[in-house]
Amino acid sequence: MQNIIIRITQENNNLLKEKNIGCFILPDTLSLDFAARFIAEAKQNGQLTLAEGNNALAFHKEFNTDGLILNTVKESNPRKFIENIRAQAKNAVIGAISRNRRHEAMLVSEAEPDFIIFQIWKDGLEKNLELIDWYNEFFLIQNAAWLQDDVELSNLKSDFLILDDVKFFSLDI
Repeated sequence: MQNIIIRITQENNNLLKEKNIGCFILPDTLSLDFAARFIAEAKQNGQLTLAEGNNALAFHKEFNTDGLILNTVKESNPRKFIENIRAQAKNAVIGAISRNRRHEAMLVSEAEPDFIIFQIWKDGLEKNLELIDWYNEFFLIQNAAWLQDDVELSNLKSDFLILDDVKFFSLDI
């Protein structure tokens, strides 16, 4: 079973009690008070936090998260984009969302993020599974499957599984 990363969508810190969850994604749209409390408690528990969103870098700097999730889908030069953020967020864990195509995955991987993220939908699931298999065969960089829909998990060969907090409780994993 993959390691699980939970994206927090509701201002609820109950998941911090789940000791099998080692990492959380915090969108930059959460209230600042909640984010500060959540990050502090996660650090006390030895759990990682990653900032995500349009203002992820500022959120990371303000709250001293362990890293960032960068969306490279709309970037014409994902390598330059990741390297620019990495220069401003030294020692941060970087997860980079790639388009679900081989060429884009290679371009993102050139920047050597700590892990690459493939968004997974029901439509096109077979192609996404093939992409992850191909990626695992050619790259040493870990990958994460970020579930956008409810899909069968048994064939997913990703290193990490990213779930929204609500989906975490609805899945049988």
